[in-house]
Amino acid sequence: MASRSLNKVMLIGNLTRDPELRYTANGTPVCVFGIATNRSWKDSTTGDVKEDTEFINLVAWNKLAEISYNLLAKGMLVFVEGEMRTRSYENSDGQTVYRTEIHVNDMQLLNDKGKRGKGGASATNDTSADEKKEKDNDSFESPEDNSKSEKSAKPDNKVKKESPKEKEEEMDDPLDDALVF
Repeated sequence: MASRSLNKVMLIGNLTRDPELRYTANGTPVCVFGIATNRSWKDSTTGDVKEDTEFINLVAWNKLAEISYNLLAKGMLVFVEGEMRTRSYENSDGQTVYRTEIHVNDMQLLNDKGKRGKGGASATNDTSADEKKEKDNDSFESPEDNSKSEKSAKPDNKVKKESPKEKEEEMDDPLDDALVF
């Protein structure tokens, strides 16, 4: 008989970057974004208050991916619940790279700070359900339209500053090969 186990993660944190929406080759939407969580403590030797920040990669699939892309923007406070997954791949140097991510099952926007997601939606919008549905249908590329460039998938074309660690992690990621821009 197999023993019971549990893989459940619950996090509250601020988005570290705007979500990126892509589609797999078979048309499944996938949204990747990151959050930062903080903790602080008092150093017993010096009495100083110290703080530590943890950066976490998140992946949402299907309808939750579309919702995340539409509602979320950098800096927003969110609650996410999901499962921890670690995958590995070989980079161009032949080294095995491990990437730990949270596959999001549920997400709640806690504070939008007056911002809007890339799809233009906001948690404080007073639009009717029909208007939201129409807006959602207009803001997504169809899975069949795989000829669009990355620039059309990212409407704000801002220069994104990345840390060296983020650049290293995003290089040669096979998930990127499986996704269509």
